[in-house]
Amino acid sequence: MEIREVTGNKKQYLSLLLLADEQEDMIDRYLQRGTMYVLDDGGIRGECVVTDEGAGVLEIKNIATEPDCHGKGYGRAMIEFVAKRYAGQYSVLQVGTGDSPLTVPFYEKCGFVRSHRIRNFFTDNYDHPIYEGGIQLVDMVYLQKKL
Repeated sequence: MEIREVTGNKKQYLSLLLLADEQEDMIDRYLQRGTMYVLDDGGIRGECVVTDEGAGVLEIKNIATEPDCHGKGYGRAMIEFVAKRYAGQYSVLQVGTGDSPLTVPFYEKCGFVRSHRIRNFFTDNYDHPIYEGGIQLVDMVYLQKKL
């Protein structure tokens, strides 16, 4: 297993990016300013995009693994890679996600704790309702982890 940075043509991984953020114009808001990593394990199995949000905060803007690779530890491996890679450069690693029973517990298992929320983020910023686990996403929930 190898995790490497992608420096050009990040859109070649659009199908993976869309698994975590299903509207391309929302991905375009952070993709070019973000640092992208892919996880290769006999083929690309996952990706992660992080951005500098200032004040010592590094944010995971997008993280996804191929659906047939869920539960194999790739997501956790990417988070651990990012945390180790940026330790000492940032004080906090944060992630914003929908208030979903599918994603929030994953981040909590990776050591994140709930920080704050942005009310109506998904309904205000996406051109269609987004559902995860049968629940419509409305608020963006932020979770943070000290680096």
